[in-house]
Amino acid sequence: MVIFVANVVLYLMAKQNVALAKADVELCDVASVYCEDETIRAKVEAIKVHRFRHEGEPRVVVSVLKIIEQITKLCPGVTVESIGETDIIIQKASLEHDKPEQKYSPWAYIKIAIVALICFFGSAFTIMAFHNDVGLADVLSRIYELVMGVESDGYTALEISYSVGLALGIIVFYNHVGGKRLTSDPTPLEVEMRNYERDVNQAIVEMADRQKLEEDVD
Repeated sequence: MVIFVANVVLYLMAKQNVALAKADVELCDVASVYCEDETIRAKVEAIKVHRFRHEGEPRVVVSVLKIIEQITKLCPGVTVESIGETDIIIQKASLEHDKPEQKYSPWAYIKIAIVALICFFGSAFTIMAFHNDVGLADVLSRIYELVMGVESDGYTALEISYSVGLALGIIVFYNHVGGKRLTSDPTPLEVEMRNYERDVNQAIVEMADRQKLEEDVD
C-alpha cells in the first residue's frame, strides 16, 4: 500500500556488511531507520531488500540508492536522509556453520595450533634476522666492554635485560596477556583486522560495480 506523505523526514543509516541466515532480507535487517511517523517507519522497515535463492549467489551488493527508490515509491513525498554506507554487502549465513559443536571441533584446535606455531617461529626468525642485520650482539658486547672494562662472553646482564625488555614490550604493544587485556583499547591486531575488513568490503563493492558495467556493455 502506497502512503502519501508530506514534510516527513526519514533517516536511513545503512550497515556496511551484514550476514543473515534467512532468505528474505528486510530493510530493518541491513539498516537502522528513524522517522517521527511510526507508521511510515514500520512500513519502510518491512521493505524487502533482497531474496536469496537456493542456488543463487551467497553474497550480493545492494546500493542504498535502490533502497531509497523503493522507499519513495512506497511513501511518495517523504524525504530520505542517508547517513550511513552507500552500498550494503549482504551475505547468506549458514546455521550449520554456526553450531557450537562445529566451532570447537578437533580440526579447529589443530588449525589454531598450526597458526600459533607459524606465528611463534615466524616472529622469532624475524627478530633474529633483524638482530643479525643490525649486529646487535656486537653492539651489546661493545657497550659491556666500555662500561665494565672486560670483554663480554655473550651472556651478560645486557643481553638478559634486553630479552626481558623485548618480551615486555611485545606484551604491552599487543595489549594482551593470555586471554586478558591490559587496557580497554583495541589491540594493533584488531585495528589491522578492521582495516583489512574495510579494504575487503571496498574491493567487493568495486568488483560488483565493475561486473554491472561489464554486463551493461555486453
